[in-house]
Amino acid sequence: MPVQTSRRPPSLDRSRTSAGGSAAIPSQARTRGADPITPKKRTRRKDPLWARLTVVFGAVLMLTSGVAIVGSKALISQATGGIAQRNLLGDAGKTDAEGGASLDGPIDMLLLGVDARERWAADDVRSDSIIVLHIPATHDQAYLISIPRDTEAHIPALKKAGWNGGTEKINAAFQIGARNGGGWEGGAQWMAKTIKELTGVSFDGGAIINFGGFKNVIDTLGTVRICVKQEVQSIHMSYVDGKPMWNADAKKTGKPMKPVVHKKGCREMEGWAALDYARQRKTLTNGDYDRQANQQQLIKAMARKATDKGMLTNPLKLQQLVKAAGKALVLDTGGAKIEELALTMRGVTGNELIMLKTNAGTFNGNGTGREVLSEDTLEMFKAVKEDRLAQYVFYHPEVISNRK
Repeated sequence: MPVQTSRRPPSLDRSRTSAGGSAAIPSQARTRGADPITPKKRTRRKDPLWARLTVVFGAVLMLTSGVAIVGSKALISQATGGIAQRNLLGDAGKTDAEGGASLDGPIDMLLLGVDARERWAADDVRSDSIIVLHIPATHDQAYLISIPRDTEAHIPALKKAGWNGGTEKINAAFQIGARNGGGWEGGAQWMAKTIKELTGVSFDGGAIINFGGFKNVIDTLGTVRICVKQEVQSIHMSYVDGKPMWNADAKKTGKPMKPVVHKKGCREMEGWAALDYARQRKTLTNGDYDRQANQQQLIKAMARKATDKGMLTNPLKLQQLVKAAGKALVLDTGGAKIEELALTMRGVTGNELIMLKTNAGTFNGNGTGREVLSEDTLEMFKAVKEDRLAQYVFYHPEVISNRK
């Protein structure tokens, strides 16, 4: 791996921790020899895989929904002071020629969703949700663009992982980078490198989002309003005596199980229901494309709820939200201070978070039947790189998702 050329200053302290305990992302014990991915060795922890993760979504909520985030930089700094940061971008971060550390231009963040379980090894997890968050230089709008998990892409060679390079489903890039001690940090770096090669987009920051940890955030918000477009029966959860349970746990009770069904229509959902709905894929009409839209919809609903309820303008509530989000995310701001990033983004509100579709929202196969990004979608990513996405969307309104 070449010497890092991103704007990230080498002196950045990636191990800031909160007073309540150190934040860590899943990592395997290091093997002998140089580690080309993870910049520093971290000790193993006994926490669950998604526990004690650093607070990314708290930051993302602020970046995408803060009409008047609690007045001053000092207050924002206090609320986010315990956020640890990790290098999730490697050499896929923006270079000085692409804007460097300046927050004056467009901002692009890579959001990687995992749905990890405690029993899973940190070097054997794939990122099944891949979202690019684009904020133009005007800082008054935000766009979410999902990349299908099964998209065929060239994944660069990584000697440490025993990978000689080649074409694979793009979600494998995370698992390849995580191998042999790379952990989630290495997985994110190799995903970012793969996406940069595929789309040309470099990143200002990144995040690993564990969707399982979102329950704490939604519970802090109370509920989120979700409009279900198509009825779907959960393949993960059932009711036992009126209580929602994972199917594996429900079977152990030996009691009758009633399927959880998400019916069409708009309603306030508790955390468990919203997350279960956002996890469904196999029984949806357009499979992963519908799941992409549902997950974008969930992120927007959370941002809107935080804004509508004044969560971001109340210091106490903001701290509660950040604490809850701490169990769900890992953050890389590319060297920028979080409070500076938050204040830069305060013109973006949850209602202005625009969700975009790739491949017209349905499977796009090549000559061999494998899924690839369409020419129109590649053109959309080119517009992201050149910061003319608003113009592209104006002339291609069909890419806008109609989810509410």
